[in-house]
Amino acid sequence: MTAIPDVKPAAGEVVIPTSAEEAVDAFGDGSGVTLVGGGTIVLADMNYGRIAPSRVVLLGRAGLAGIARDRSQVTIGAGTSVQDLIGLAAPLGPCAANVADIEIRLQGTVGGNLCAGAGGEVPRGDLQGAFLALGATARSAGDDGIGTEPLEEFLTRRDERLLLDVSFEEPAAGAFASLSRPHTHDYTALAVSGVRTPGGELRLAATGVGSWGQRLPSAEAAAADPEQAGRAALGDVDLRDDALASAWYREHTLPILVQRVLVRLEEAT
Repeated sequence: MTAIPDVKPAAGEVVIPTSAEEAVDAFGDGSGVTLVGGGTIVLADMNYGRIAPSRVVLLGRAGLAGIARDRSQVTIGAGTSVQDLIGLAAPLGPCAANVADIEIRLQGTVGGNLCAGAGGEVPRGDLQGAFLALGATARSAGDDGIGTEPLEEFLTRRDERLLLDVSFEEPAAGAFASLSRPHTHDYTALAVSGVRTPGGELRLAATGVGSWGQRLPSAEAAAADPEQAGRAALGDVDLRDDALASAWYREHTLPILVQRVLVRLEEAT
């Protein structure tokens, strides 16, 4: 079970729901609410004064953790630790294993990772690319109640929602490749995830290419030629300089990662 972080805001209210229903009620329409899952991102933001919450909802006891399977459908609760994903098939398992170190993975949650935005001068949300490639759907709560939508749509308004779980169909094949450099293990500078569905559809997504994970539709359309697909991927992203890598460096490495993923998918099929 995820430990309850020691949250002591300078002023305000701390709520600790003990069920998903209580969590939804505590979140309400999200106004003035700061959610804390494992605390690996939010507590750092609080310590550095980036946020000063007036109402904190701690989700560690809300019963949102767990991985369930119904035939080929996989559902992962938002409170599930990143470490618990490592045994899953590519791209999700290898992507989770690439997140920070074991201390962070044990504490950090799927919901916190998916809902993370750009932090300071570095990209965050390592798992977004893998879940996007899987075609995941997000079930969340907000001012309009509880609903389900494609993860791509959820990410555009993740600050306004309480994520409950994500679901996807197990792929026929998956692959993951990332840019790995010394001293950048805290965040992933650039990564590509790929999936081939049982029906033959190919999906590609990347992280480290903007404020959150993005699909690579141009690369998908050119997937029959991995080298061409790698070049095409550059048209799908808006690369930027940050503390981990320059836009120039990402421009030269993104095509290589796309090619690697496509080759691995072909080998796994």
